[in-house]
Amino acid sequence: MHPTSKLLSILSLCISTSVFAGKLTLTSNDIAQDEFMPKTQEFNGFGCSGGDLSPQLKWSDSPEGTKSFAITAYDPDAPTGSGWWHWQLVNIPKNITQIATGAGSIETNLAPLGSMQIKNDYGSRGFGGACPPSGHGVHRYRFTVHALSVEKLDLPEDASGALTGYMINANTIESSTIESLYKRD
Repeated sequence: MHPTSKLLSILSLCISTSVFAGKLTLTSNDIAQDEFMPKTQEFNGFGCSGGDLSPQLKWSDSPEGTKSFAITAYDPDAPTGSGWWHWQLVNIPKNITQIATGAGSIETNLAPLGSMQIKNDYGSRGFGGACPPSGHGVHRYRFTVHALSVEKLDLPEDASGALTGYMINANTIESSTIESLYKRD
């Protein structure tokens, strides 16, 4: 084979492989990109009276080298100066590709075996739903699945949201986000 033909064959293979390579994708039966979340995902407390259930989440096409997953739910619009952590679930085994509605509740025991729920900014472990201040307008809620390069994040039991976020971001190979909305009048 002529050297130029060989090079073209290799380039063609590389291009076709990258075109068909998967990209981590997050979907949900409960929430959708740029749409308002139902009251099911609203917090129950602080003047809110929702179902306080974490949404069902499913992901696919995890990148090569994935050893575990983490899920985060974050409101960048909270009037705190640093946003609001609604949920951080870490050390999800690599064979898990979805979680059920309500998996963020520590009472239901639906979180994947071996995973760890970090204390949210409400001060409790697990999921804490949307509860923006009345009259504060629309808030964005970023639900993100992170494919991690380590099997387990080495975090203390009382890890802060900031420390957990740092460790997640330091070990993320790829992530996918659904940004949903919520507003209280």
